[in-house]
Amino acid sequence: MSVENIKVPDLGDVSEVEVIELLVSVGQSVAVNDSLLVLESDKAAMEIPAPMDGIVKSIAVNLGDQVSSGSEMMSLEVEPEKTSLDANNSEPSDPGQSDKAAGEAAVKVNVEPETVPAEVPPVASVPVESSPVQTNLSHAPATNVTGDRSHVYAGPAVRKLARELGVDLAEILGTGIKSRVLKEDIHDFVKSRIHVPAGQQAVGISPIADIDFSQFGEIENQSLSKLHRLVATNMHRNWSNVPHVAQFNEADVTDLETFRSELKPEAERKEVRLTFLPFLLKACAKALQEYPQFNVSLHSSGEHRIQKKYLHIGVAVATEAGLVVPVIRDVDKKSIWQLASEVIELSDKAKQRKLSPEEMQGGCFSISSLGAIGGTGFIPIVNAPEVAILGVAKTTIKPVYVNGELAARKMLPLTLSYDHRAVNGVDGGLFADFLVKILSDIRYLSL
Repeated sequence: MSVENIKVPDLGDVSEVEVIELLVSVGQSVAVNDSLLVLESDKAAMEIPAPMDGIVKSIAVNLGDQVSSGSEMMSLEVEPEKTSLDANNSEPSDPGQSDKAAGEAAVKVNVEPETVPAEVPPVASVPVESSPVQTNLSHAPATNVTGDRSHVYAGPAVRKLARELGVDLAEILGTGIKSRVLKEDIHDFVKSRIHVPAGQQAVGISPIADIDFSQFGEIENQSLSKLHRLVATNMHRNWSNVPHVAQFNEADVTDLETFRSELKPEAERKEVRLTFLPFLLKACAKALQEYPQFNVSLHSSGEHRIQKKYLHIGVAVATEAGLVVPVIRDVDKKSIWQLASEVIELSDKAKQRKLSPEEMQGGCFSISSLGAIGGTGFIPIVNAPEVAILGVAKTTIKPVYVNGELAARKMLPLTLSYDHRAVNGVDGGLFADFLVKILSDIRYLSL
């Protein structure tokens, strides 16, 4: 056995190139013309093939290294009769012509087979093919091409195109021979991402494929209402863009429920249905005043936030057509009775689909209350550009220690979801605790 050093071939007028891919590892067997690594200049990319059969003994370069003509790349352990010297039994009559031929044989230029011209030009002058879909990439989710992709069967031109477009070759099913990934496969992949409906894109997540469910049994296609489609798009956008944190807590609302029951005669005289929601609105407004960092919106630039000086709170209302969120304005300036009347009015308008656009805009904070059907708790999705939302579940009676004695108390499960870019965990905990304190003793609202 002998060891042959493999060097970078003549690069023409290019002084240095970068090692962008290593396609083999130490101990791996290679055959003549198997690709060893990929080099890239500012004009072209090229694969360096093995000039002989052998086993990789060592690799002298790393990813990102700058190499030039004659630089040692790696060494191969070969049989004596397999060496390039034995393969050529006689000295060439013209050494210059021999070197030129060896350089041309050692480099496979970054040109797809169907576009190879009759005479391959020098490596340094080979242009990189541009892609017609590059101008549309602002609408396509880009994925970082990281990790080992040497197992993907693709040529250097295809790999370069994938890097330029931010496409992970591992996600593409090649249509070429032996599942080789072609440029057309990359173009089709990018086009499929571009045509995903707005709001349904997420970085690094492939769309869910449609299935013909009729093969399993009887089905019926039901069209979604325009409102339902809009809500679905907004929910997906908010969940995908907002880093959610959920703070769970319970409020003892026993005394508040007793107080509300005592107000029923007065509510009947005023012809107002007094629910728990007006008290919750008032308590949230008080908490927003105490912790104004929840009453903000983040600017899209990420450079600043907008602090709001008003207190408008949205209330999620379920309708047959879908979910809507009418906004109660100036909650801090209105009485419990005013809030009770406005909640009923806006809820009725929502169910009759008579809300105006103005009545669903300008919210600082939202409340999603499932009431009697709320179960033990749930995590609501932040209604961006707001930075927090309160989820209210079903009140249950639980045994609680009060002043050292076990008593049956009405406990209300609360979930505060917030945008962690705008609010930190400590503030989330303080806001939730403050809200629990107010709901447990409504007298704090008068302070």
